[in-house]
Amino acid sequence: MSPEMLTLFMFGGLLIGLFMGHPLAFVLGGMAVLGAWLGPGANTLGIIINNIFGNAMDNYVLVAIPLFILMARFLNDSGVTEKMFDTMRLLLANLRGGLALTVVVVSVLLAATTGIVGASIAVMGMIALVPMLKYGYNKELSTGVIMASGCLGILIPPSIMLILMASYSPVSVGALFAGALVPGLLLGVMYALYVLVICHLKPSYGPLVPAEEQAETSTRQLLAMLGKYVLPPMALILGVLGSLFTGIATATEASAIGVTIAFLLFLIFGDRKVSTCYNTLIEASKTTTMVMLVLVGATAFTGVFSIGGGMEVIHEVVMAMPGGNVGALILMFFLVFILGMFLDWTGIVLLSFPIMLPIIDGMGVDVLWFVVMVAVVLQTSFLTPPFGYALFYLKGVAPKGVETLDLYRAVIPFVAIIVLACLLMAFFPAIITGLPSTLLGSY
Repeated sequence: MSPEMLTLFMFGGLLIGLFMGHPLAFVLGGMAVLGAWLGPGANTLGIIINNIFGNAMDNYVLVAIPLFILMARFLNDSGVTEKMFDTMRLLLANLRGGLALTVVVVSVLLAATTGIVGASIAVMGMIALVPMLKYGYNKELSTGVIMASGCLGILIPPSIMLILMASYSPVSVGALFAGALVPGLLLGVMYALYVLVICHLKPSYGPLVPAEEQAETSTRQLLAMLGKYVLPPMALILGVLGSLFTGIATATEASAIGVTIAFLLFLIFGDRKVSTCYNTLIEASKTTTMVMLVLVGATAFTGVFSIGGGMEVIHEVVMAMPGGNVGALILMFFLVFILGMFLDWTGIVLLSFPIMLPIIDGMGVDVLWFVVMVAVVLQTSFLTPPFGYALFYLKGVAPKGVETLDLYRAVIPFVAIIVLACLLMAFFPAIITGLPSTLLGSY
């Protein structure tokens, strides 16, 4: 089979398998086996197996993934996130659209502590959506801000996605964390500004919290709640990012620090039951297993694709784009955006990086800038139908009256905001590269 036919067969089979509802990891592995048999030969699989065990599974950086997942589970099961939301909601009670703004602020804090999109959206959907609808907030604004803000968990460090990206690129985890921090916070600020502007233009979209409810909590009580429920998660953020950026710990060691602090928060705020701790470990193990299975399948897929000549085909298509480097970059970002409609971020990273990074290296483009730009574009992978995971996460916990079509309409302005943020970072690359240069020097 020619490289061109192999490219069409493997990517066509990948889409067909996903549309049929099969798990991504097994579709990737299955297409790798079929591609090897029809393309470079079944003997290729031996090379791929050696690559999986010798390179992918022997990567020390990947040890941070199960630790950060465990950290997120401990924090989520401690219950402190719900109390943090109540505190921030009361703090912003006199601001029109304050509940929606609270969702953005708390989601940013959750993103910097848990990094799990499903958990953030589920928590916000359960504790914020019903009050927002109850107090007369616009349905599209309420659901859209929960979904978009919840997706910041894969961008704001510490992020599992950034760790995986670092393991497949020449950029260090520390530089990638520093490079993604400002873009992640920038997106949060842009979401908050959108909430403030839309609620100012259309006051009915975000009415104020009733004065009776505000009167139930005194200023002294509010300050006590801030110290009790907001400062501990901030300590977790400082413990993880501070130890990493100052060079005290590597990414893997910082993840261990995060697990320790999260476990202490679980002991302080959680129910401290052995059964709860056991369930936390089981759920963290399930998530870790899913990520690793996708990693194995994607490594096999890209290995066969590369040996069969598919990389050269993609390279020729990209470099044939009009506009030179700019046209090639636009095409690659557009492909990531389209893939986000059908794949989760794990599959996209593991499929695209082995193909795109050699092209980027040959073009002389800053690899850190490109990787963070891809991370920002991947925010849309959770929001865009038909397979936007944020849509399914929120639909699963949404009350009656919130339909799927409402969720589709809700994400439109936030996808536009993400595209606007990408344009800002394209014209002002220092948004990405400035902080790593200050904190870490040459990467």
